[in-house]
Amino acid sequence: MGVAKLTDQNTIVPESKYARIERERRYLLQDLPEGLDRADEHLQITDNYITGTRLRIRKVRNPRSNKWIVKFTRKFAPDPLDLSRTIITNIYLNATEAEVLSIFEANEIRKNRYRFEFEGRKFSIDMFLGDLLGLVLAEVSFETDAELDSFPLPPFALAYVTNDEVFTGGSLCNLTFAELRLHARGYLSER
Repeated sequence: MGVAKLTDQNTIVPESKYARIERERRYLLQDLPEGLDRADEHLQITDNYITGTRLRIRKVRNPRSNKWIVKFTRKFAPDPLDLSRTIITNIYLNATEAEVLSIFEANEIRKNRYRFEFEGRKFSIDMFLGDLLGLVLAEVSFETDAELDSFPLPPFALAYVTNDEVFTGGSLCNLTFAELRLHARGYLSER
């Protein structure tokens, strides 16, 4: 008798009542938008992307309270040409569970996340650290497709990069800022 082996052809991923659609736009910035300062209130985020999967372990620390949230996340775009609409599922972990999963401490991204409001919209501004020091991205989320599709480029953004896979966490964790700067030249020359 043969051994049953999991393959992409024989595994089924059913619809999940726990997954939700995330609609967002992502923008490349020169620096923090006017009105934000590096010393302003922020969260410290460490993402560990598990190689070859759509999974990450996210640790979020509030430096003022020293409280942590740890999430085991699966995030993917059903349409690889439209990265503005993703399916995301989070499992919140306690300290013991996070420690058990710490064997996946490779492919790391570190960033400080600032909240920023502009024209009634709440943005997350990510200032990256480590190998990506110098990269600043903004994200804004939407409840409906109509809101997402009609949202213009904000004046503090250099470029719209949502559908550029290079600017996704799973890709960024394998790059340095110097490599990213070469890639971003195309966006800057379009201005």
